[in-house]
Amino acid sequence: MASGSKTVVYAALAGNSLIAVMKFVVASITGSSAMFSEGVHSVVDSGNQILLLFGMKRATRKADEKHPFGYGMELYFYTFVVAILIFAVGSGISIYEGIHSIGDPQPVQSPEWSYGVLILAMIFEGGAWWIAFREFQKTRGDQSVLSAVRNSKDPTVFTILFEDSAAMLGLMIAFIGILCSQIFNLPILDGIASICIGVVLALVAVLLAIEAKGLLIGEGASPEVVAGIRELVSTDKRITGLNEILTMHMGPQDILLAASVDFDDSLTADKVEQAITDFERVIKEKFPDVKRIFIEAQSWRQHHATAIAAGEMSSQRPPDGK
Repeated sequence: MASGSKTVVYAALAGNSLIAVMKFVVASITGSSAMFSEGVHSVVDSGNQILLLFGMKRATRKADEKHPFGYGMELYFYTFVVAILIFAVGSGISIYEGIHSIGDPQPVQSPEWSYGVLILAMIFEGGAWWIAFREFQKTRGDQSVLSAVRNSKDPTVFTILFEDSAAMLGLMIAFIGILCSQIFNLPILDGIASICIGVVLALVAVLLAIEAKGLLIGEGASPEVVAGIRELVSTDKRITGLNEILTMHMGPQDILLAASVDFDDSLTADKVEQAITDFERVIKEKFPDVKRIFIEAQSWRQHHATAIAAGEMSSQRPPDGK
């Protein structure tokens, strides 16, 4: 697992743990629903970061007989659990607290405490957000933010980035809600702010769940990696056609590759074996994230006939056939 990902998680955990204590202390002093919701938010975020660290550790376990491809996808599972917790606990409690406050509105006591803690929280959260964003930028390249998130295979960085973005937005909502409730003497606005924080958390949870689901059910390598592998294999004179390339991420830096190759019929068995060995070495040198490679020697006619029988393609010759 990349050390940068762990740095992002540790930074977020340290900030959220400290902020959670301050928020709950001030919530007990002021009676603010928005501040209480923010305290719950920070506790949920801290728990999420512990889960991500646990998932990162579990994902590094070596393959065994029961899990021959390793445990890398456990990280994706814990990312999905994080999304559920944000939705069920963070969003649910915030919305419930907001509804309860609207039903029985109480003026915020000593709001200056809330303002002070919210400003400090913005500073801490802003620092954690910047660390996550800087790490995210390293892998983003020329992609848009949305495309980079969709194409990312390491959920830790964008999970923390989403959480910290929601935290910053939640802090601003809480600040505005408490301030407006004081200025207009409408305690109900504090409860409305709590509900708004819950809605923000729900939206973040849905986005994370969608991304985690895609990773859990198996996402292929990036188009650049697939194109590079295709070029390495198909330009070799020892083959007459590249029938199929299948890839799947078993973890952020663990790609499984399966390829069906039509070798020149004049090659002996020894030369075919040497060609496969050469392909594996070259592919792993250029794409170190490709950890497991399975190359099948099969004529394009046999491969195509099998695919047609399975209803996977039309009867015309595949474009890679020579």
